[in-house]
Amino acid sequence: MYHASFRQLQALTLVAQHESVSRAADALHVTQPAVSLQLRTLEEITGMALTRKVGRNIQLTAAGEVMAQFSERILRLWEQAADELAALKGVTSGTLRIGAVTTAEHLLPPLLVPFTLARPDVRLKLQVGNRVEIINLLARNEIDLAIMGTVPRELRTNAARFARHPMAFVASPNHPLMTKTRVALSDIMGASLLVRERGSGTRTAVERLFKEAGHSFNFASEVSSNEAIKRMVSAGLGVGFMSVHACALEFEAGLLKVLPMQGDPVEADWQVMHLATHPIPKVAAAFQDFVIEHGQDLVRRELERFYKGAPHPRK
Repeated sequence: MYHASFRQLQALTLVAQHESVSRAADALHVTQPAVSLQLRTLEEITGMALTRKVGRNIQLTAAGEVMAQFSERILRLWEQAADELAALKGVTSGTLRIGAVTTAEHLLPPLLVPFTLARPDVRLKLQVGNRVEIINLLARNEIDLAIMGTVPRELRTNAARFARHPMAFVASPNHPLMTKTRVALSDIMGASLLVRERGSGTRTAVERLFKEAGHSFNFASEVSSNEAIKRMVSAGLGVGFMSVHACALEFEAGLLKVLPMQGDPVEADWQVMHLATHPIPKVAAAFQDFVIEHGQDLVRRELERFYKGAPHPRK
């Protein structure tokens, strides 16, 4: 097989990602005919059809899937080589590919902003999803680092704790339970509890609370979005069990308050991890070291800035 160019490999990977020649052309800042030419040339080199048109979309053939996988690996290795050379000059560069569970998306800005401002050559690719989605991205090597509360059992990872993760029962300031001096779990059972989907960190934590207290776990609604839970709770439709980090703006605006319960907040760990079977790029290793060293202080500072008097993580 004759040599292919990086531009041809980029064209294929972007068409695979966007399922569109026009969107791939936009990403490459070239014309559609230029991308089509790159694809045709790559097909001539391989001697096989790599794409097919399905309705308005472009999909990969079996051969295209194979080529796209190798193309991504080749392009990533080339980028890592450039990063390694930059590191010899004392420059941290490259693309920081990081994934985080949705509860952690409010945690990331105070971590990413100081890291990237001090390293202007670093580019960021951030993906946020539920726990299963982030685990799958890590397994497919589509991200180098993952941030979540609990280390996945299904993957071999190197993980490190970098901050505490406070969770609490929250409600509207006008909720009847806010008039009580002390709220018990038995009160929550009759207060229309809204929870995240099974498998999420906050869902696992609240289930454990009820089990350890000897109560059956009953909830009113299962919601796959923190934002939806916050809106429903602030409207007075129930009580939520959520990450304190995720509610910082609502606390500041007076839309939500923490219920006065003994033992609040419930604390768990935030973990940063990567696949144990894959070496990570220099930029990912640098960010991992950064959050392990500074993460707890940055998280606490951000939480205190938004919500004076809220329960916050301890060292």
